[in-house]
Amino acid sequence: MTIAQGHKIEPKQGLSSAESRRFASLDHDPGKMPRHIAIIMDGNGRWARKRHLPRVVGHRQGMSSVRAVVETAARIHLPWITLYAFSAENWKRRPKSEVDFLFRLLKEYLKGEVPNLNENNVSLNYIGRIQELPPDVQDALEEARLATNGNNGLVLTLALNYGSRDEIVDAVRALAESVRRGEIAINDIDEQAISRKLYTGNLPDPDLLVRTSGELRISNYLLWQIAYSEIYITDKLWPDFRGLDLLDAVAEYQKRERRYGGLGSTKDPADVTDVASNHEPAANEDHEIAGAVG
Repeated sequence: MTIAQGHKIEPKQGLSSAESRRFASLDHDPGKMPRHIAIIMDGNGRWARKRHLPRVVGHRQGMSSVRAVVETAARIHLPWITLYAFSAENWKRRPKSEVDFLFRLLKEYLKGEVPNLNENNVSLNYIGRIQELPPDVQDALEEARLATNGNNGLVLTLALNYGSRDEIVDAVRALAESVRRGEIAINDIDEQAISRKLYTGNLPDPDLLVRTSGELRISNYLLWQIAYSEIYITDKLWPDFRGLDLLDAVAEYQKRERRYGGLGSTKDPADVTDVASNHEPAANEDHEIAGAVG
């Protein structure tokens, strides 16, 4: 759902009193609100370690933050939110027992959260190399996507088994194959052509990138897409991050002047406002991940 310029955004019911007060302090002009927020959810392990708990407890608590943030995003009519849930590097750097737990937790979330997503008019999308995930995880993702496909509010995109360099490599390979087949010429390859072949080809670029845990790095996340994004870093660990913190990030975003490499123009030269008017994930044969995260 999009809200026309000049109309003020009115939140849905369900915000806490603190969230309502914070939202009331924002500029409700749709042109001043971010359309797409991407989040690097970091700090589950440190949250657990500080409490002398197993890392898996931090991951489970992090799922509560996902639920809270998605609900708040839906209630303030945010069109798109993308969460970095599982990087391609996680396979190599985490113990197998932890990776197995993360997959079980994801399946549990997907099965249990569909009613809440439907209640909040949220559709599920996913990006990455899904074909490398266990088959039961792939099935759970697709079932949840189909179960929420009729919703037309917030689009929740999960980045799973995702790496931005992998994504760019896959896009380049797809374009090279199109050239080989004679479908396009070399000179047809430009920024827009590359963007369309990325896993996020049906999404606008993020306006705001949020990272929790205070780390000052991008972690191979949406490298192409965040070229002109504003960046907000909070010291809060992900399990402590809630809807009110999301609104704090939006408030900080509204203090910024987006320049897109220029001297203060407020117009996005890419003009991608309507790129994702259809909320159903676009099938992409070249990616071999039709509508999936992985």
